Formats: sequence, C-alpha cells, structure tokens
Amino acid sequence: MFTSSVRSTVVAVVALAALSVSCGTDPDAAPPVDRQQAATGGVATVPTSAADAAEAAAEDEASAGVTPAPTTPDVVPPERVRDAFAGLQATLDDACTPGNCAYFLGRVHDELHRLDRAMKADPKGAAHFDRPIELIAKLDAELGGDRSFENLKRHQTLLVGTRDRINTWMQGHPDDYR
Repeated sequence: MFTSSVRSTVVAVVALAALSVSCGTDPDAAPPVDRQQAATGGVATVPTSAADAAEAAAEDEASAGVTPAPTTPDVVPPERVRDAFAGLQATLDDACTPGNCAYFLGRVHDELHRLDRAMKADPKGAAHFDRPIELIAKLDAELGGDRSFENLKRHQTLLVGTRDRINTWMQGHPDDYR
C-alpha cells in the first residue's frame, strides 16, 4: 500500500499531467472565428503584408472600442500635469547622499522634464505654465544638454532650486494638480 505522502505525490503528478494535456492545442479543433470573417459571412481575408496586418488589427480594435497603443516608443500620450507634479514632489524628501546622489540628481532632472512635457501638452496651454516652463528652459541652457552626473552635480544648486521654485509655483495653482 502507498503511504500518504506517496499517494499525495501520485495525485499531484496525475493532476499536473491532466492539466498539461487539457492546456495543449488540439490540431483537429476548429480555429477561432475572426470578427471580420463573421462580419463578411464567413469569407476571411488574409493580410498580404505586415502593414495590412497592422491595419486589420487596428480596425478590429476600433470596432471593439479599444484604443490602440502607440506603435513606436517615441509616441507617448501626454501625461497629466497632476501626475507629473506628483513625481516631482516625490523627490522633495530625498537628497544627494553618498551612494544616492547620481540617482537623486538624475531623477530630479527627469521629473522636471516629465512635468515640462505635461505642461506643454496640457489643454490650458503652455502659456498658463509659462513660469515653470521658463525655469526649466533656463536650467537646460545652463546644463548645455549634458545630463552626466558630473554636470548635474556641478549644477546641483540650480537643479534643486528649479525644482523648489516650480513646487512653490504649483502650490499657488492647486487647480492644476488636484
């Protein structure tokens, strides 16, 4: 007779084997019905190129009410100012400490630019956010396009000061982040 642990092992192995068989594909099973095929009375069209396939997929998503995701990494929907500002505020309790300084300065830089993009894309218009956008442009001019740790460290006072001035400006405009 089997012991209880051997019996449990056998039951587990049988269950896993049954599961793997049920999860496999049946070559004789009918393929899933394509929405386009169902809409055209059973006549399916086969895309002839990758572009045709992408277009067909976009049409399927549109008919299903799905908003397609951006197709390239450069196409990112604009972020809301509120969310970008929250990211910048998350840097307020952090500091340039040994072992953390490069991360901290890089993050402050990134969060400022994330907020800059959100403000420029906001429906209120870039003119509404003229002061923060101006402060970030001044910072960028000083950094000269060099985002290296050494350059960020050299301009640490300006970088953190820009963050703090924008935080103060935003606190005076609560309707922009609440």
